[in-house]
Amino acid sequence: MEPSWSDRWKELPPSISHPLSCFLAAFRFLTIIPVQWHSEKDGDYFQHSLYYFPIIGGIIGLAAAGLSTLFRSVLPGQVVAVGTIIILAMASGCLHLDGLADTADGFFSSRPKERILEIMRDSRTGAMGVIIIALVLLLKFSALSSLAPSIFFKTVCLMSLAGRCSIVLTMAILPYARSEGGLGHLFYSRNCRLSALWALVFLVMLVPFVGLKTMVLVLCTTLLTVFIFALWCRGKIGGATGDTLGAVCEITETVIAVSFVNTIGFH
Repeated sequence: MEPSWSDRWKELPPSISHPLSCFLAAFRFLTIIPVQWHSEKDGDYFQHSLYYFPIIGGIIGLAAAGLSTLFRSVLPGQVVAVGTIIILAMASGCLHLDGLADTADGFFSSRPKERILEIMRDSRTGAMGVIIIALVLLLKFSALSSLAPSIFFKTVCLMSLAGRCSIVLTMAILPYARSEGGLGHLFYSRNCRLSALWALVFLVMLVPFVGLKTMVLVLCTTLLTVFIFALWCRGKIGGATGDTLGAVCEITETVIAVSFVNTIGFH
């Protein structure tokens, strides 16, 4: 007997057969917006939710860019830049900044792998974590406050989008570093490389909206940042953790913002 359409549908990957559940699992993880529908089943969909990371990054970017553009009409550019940074950070509950701080504390400790992982797991933030966060936020502020108004909206959107894409790309390159597992390990599966490919396809699909030259800049900057950071992670701890994935998101956002400064003629 030939399988029915409903049976065939159930055999599809959850990212296709249950797209809303996978999307919401990623949305709840990447944002602080309390959407509770089917939240009790998130564990079943984490590994299939990576396909939606770029989309959620785009949503966060659109929201931040929209609010910032609205405020830009009544507030100075420097104030708007600070507000944009706050919106981007608070959208995830500072999850990625926390990962950046933990990564900095571990990687700059000059300790062996096992000790680095222990330091990164410590909830207390050390001097290097504070310094790196300050430097990243200062770079973001300097870049955003220097942007031409004509490309401000586009830049903020692409910062957030590229940041979430970099998480998926890094997962496709690096294995999970902790043998005992961890928060980041919940998302690791054989879907990582397909998710990374989709992230790149998703970026290319935006060419009609942002322009070919802009997307080439974003793709090259993102891939170069991910590649260099992945090499550093491999050398330090042999892979990635949830903290380093948060760190690569923050670093990519910053590099994208800086790359757009003084490029108005290019765009």
